[in-house]
Parts: sequence; C-alpha cells; structure tokens
Amino acid sequence: MGAMTDDRTYEGRRLPRPHDEVVDQGLGFDIGTLLSRRRALRFLGLGAAGAALAACTTQPSAAPAATSPSAGEIPEETAGPYPGDGSNGPDVLDQSGVVRSDIRTSFGPSNGTAQGVPMTLQLVVADLAEGGTPFTGVAVYVWQCDREGRYSMYSEGAQNENYLRGVQIADAAGKVRFTTIFPACYPGRWPHIHFEVYPDETSITDASKTIATSQVALPQNACETVYAQPGYERSVRTLRSVSLSDDNVFGDSGGAQLGTVTGDVNTGYTVALNVGVDTRTN
Repeated sequence: MGAMTDDRTYEGRRLPRPHDEVVDQGLGFDIGTLLSRRRALRFLGLGAAGAALAACTTQPSAAPAATSPSAGEIPEETAGPYPGDGSNGPDVLDQSGVVRSDIRTSFGPSNGTAQGVPMTLQLVVADLAEGGTPFTGVAVYVWQCDREGRYSMYSEGAQNENYLRGVQIADAAGKVRFTTIFPACYPGRWPHIHFEVYPDETSITDASKTIATSQVALPQNACETVYAQPGYERSVRTLRSVSLSDDNVFGDSGGAQLGTVTGDVNTGYTVALNVGVDTRTN
C-alpha cells in the first residue's frame, strides 16, 4: 500500500477521517481507491482481468463485501433508461398478460411482433442466502431491444408496443425460460438483455421491491453470426465499435454476466446464465 504523508493523504487523496487508519475511511473512499487503481491498470494495458487481480490483492480486508459480488452473486447493474417498470414512466408490470413465456409479440391493445433470429433465454436463479438452493417462486422480469435497436414503450416507432418484455415465475429448479429474438447492438453498448428479480409475483408492481437488477451479455461469436443475417445490418458496424471489456456495464464483471450459447441461426439460439441472488447484501 502507498505511503501516508504528514498532511494525511493516501495515494494523493485527502483522507475523510484523518485520525483513523486507511482501512477505516469508509465505503466511498474505498470505492474511489478501487476506481483509481482500475483506471491506472487500464492505462497500462492490463484490462479488466488485471483490475480484478488488483482488487483481490490490494484492497483493504475491511472493505464491505457489498462493494463487489461474492462468489456466484450476479453483479448489481443499472436498469438503464428503458425499464418499463414504472420507475421512470411507462409501466408494463401492472398490465394483465405480462406474465408470459413468449415475449416476441405485444399484448393488450398492442399487436406488434418483434422480428429476428429466434432465441430462448434461460436463467437459473439461486438463493445464496440459503446455501445456493434454487430460488423457487421468485418473479423474473426481462426486457431487451428489438432487431432495430429499439425498446418498446420508449423508442420512436415502438412507443405503442410492449413486445420483448415479460415475467416468468421460477420453477422448483429456480429456472425461467423466455422465447424471444436475438437483440441488436446499438451505439455505446455491448449486446445485452436486462432483467430484474422480485421476491414473488405479487411484488412486480412495485419496482422498489427488486432483490436483484442485472444484465446478460451475449458472446461475440454468436453476435457476429446473427448480425450477418438480413435485418441486422446496422448491428454489424456498431458491434465493431464496441467491446465487452470496455463496456460500461460488463467491463468490470470478469465475465460473470456472459451467457453461454448453443444452437444456430436456422434452429434458433439458447442463451443460458446462472443468476446468484444474495438478499443479505445491498
């Protein structure tokens, strides 16, 4: 660890609690130290893997566990600007029909259908507070963009649709499955799918009751193959301008959100991810 100067700074940063040890400076100071080290490692070309190693070897042992996921816990991420859960405008979760497995079509007064390469999304939710047992009965809400990179309920041309949004209840194995399409790659983000986990079906109408919010990253090989298909032309160019390691969501996750893919463009793909949820952490 770096030397502490007489004016009570650490690695060039003033200590918020100058009379306490470095390890007792609080969560905000710890996060700032970690981010500073990650930026330095990226400058040196070490990337996300080097940042993860540095976090493991140089962080003070007193840092709260919630600052980084424990083994198996899905990283907590932003819901982004288009959640449709009532937290920033439109709310699909209070609509009858949102609990469904096939999310390719709109429901209710809307009747649009999202076109694209067929895909099945499979998430297996584990209850880490109970030793990693299946988290039976939790409600999982997923949403994604369409082949054109639009989000239903928000994007121009799709404001009146609610396709590619839906809820499933985890079965006895903690599993949920959605029939959907492979999403586009739009500027600034690696191809992905959003999801929120709620304690049960009755909780989905209140976004504040989520117990996990995260995203699934799609593997590059599958993306390149899909984007070579008709209708995905814009995603070919966009994918070349982004990278998984530099993505502002997935860049520091060490691959924890990268789905595994089977299938092909003719029969459709299956994307699977294990989702560890620990209700003991923030």
